[in-house]
Amino acid sequence: MAATRSRSNGVRRVHSARGSNSHGSSNASLALWLSLAALWLMLDQFTKYLIVATYGLGDGTVVTGFFNVVRVHNYGAAFSFLSHAGGWQRWLFMGIGVGAAAFIVWMLRTHPHQKLFSFAMASLLGGAIGNVLDRVWHGYVVDFLDFHWRWLSPLFVGGHFPAFNVADTAITIGAICLILDELFRVRSSSR
Repeated sequence: MAATRSRSNGVRRVHSARGSNSHGSSNASLALWLSLAALWLMLDQFTKYLIVATYGLGDGTVVTGFFNVVRVHNYGAAFSFLSHAGGWQRWLFMGIGVGAAAFIVWMLRTHPHQKLFSFAMASLLGGAIGNVLDRVWHGYVVDFLDFHWRWLSPLFVGGHFPAFNVADTAITIGAICLILDELFRVRSSSR
């Protein structure tokens, strides 16, 4: 590792060429991951804009025998958890989303070179912010992807998996990648 030495105000400083490039590289990596989160966010908000502009609440289009596009409002969390709680849940989920977003940005700043981990965090970040923005603007989350299969009937009404959106997709992909990252880390540390 090459090092340069300089004197300033009588204090001897050692600057590592590798360290200074590493800091610049970390900022570039952070920018990449934040850009990915922004891409998820833009895709989510654009698709929700199209749904709100095209469909009334409950309206939909049959696309295939197992997939519909339908406008649904979710006042709760995943699987409509707390959707009928009276309104206070909006603020709770907004607070959780903002707190999660701050934590994720911190994690991205401290681990920008761990690619799978950072991909997972960026996906979670984009999805979390997308759903928080819905709660801020509408008071609910706009969902529209409706998958249904007969074999799901014992679990869900009519076999319809609860409708979801692009933000939920990003969050799910992020969670799966986070699990994979941990499995790979445990596997490599046990060798």
